[in-house]
Amino acid sequence: MSDVNDQRYEPSGLPYRIAVLCYLWTEDDRLLMLHRRKHPNPDMYSPIGGKMEISLGETPHECARREIHEEAGIEIPDEDIRMFAMVAEKAYQDEMHWLLFCFEVTRRIDPAELPRSEFDEGTLEWVPVDEVERLRIPETDRKVLWPLLKPRRHAGGFLMVEIDCSGDDLVSRIVEDTRPLG
Repeated sequence: MSDVNDQRYEPSGLPYRIAVLCYLWTEDDRLLMLHRRKHPNPDMYSPIGGKMEISLGETPHECARREIHEEAGIEIPDEDIRMFAMVAEKAYQDEMHWLLFCFEVTRRIDPAELPRSEFDEGTLEWVPVDEVERLRIPETDRKVLWPLLKPRRHAGGFLMVEIDCSGDDLVSRIVEDTRPLG
């Protein structure tokens, strides 16, 4: 049983947010990234995605499909998307906790399918996989998430990682990893 006064379990009573990140790839292994205009992470890059409509009972899969349609302008059927990771970020930027469901579109996307490259959230860019870490991405992505997800792309399996952002240094641990071996 945890001590309710132990700050490791609830740093500063921050609110929790639930969101999805969606990874869309081209045939030549470029990732669709959003150069963000808005909070969180303005002027940084991230995969497309957004907060779940919890009050509507939206599921993670529904949210992923909605966000892909809203941000990339394409419809993805259920059979072409799969959740491949879940990330819990505690005390992100000392503002909130995040529970992130990461989805991968299993078919390759032709960039010509996107009807636009710019909208109110920012600008969409196709980034070669080896250049992602050189972009201005959030610290949790640079130090933990991208190094774990990059080798797992297209590999199948599932990853669950916890990232504690409440201290001076990020502390992370892999809770589950079912990546196929070999």
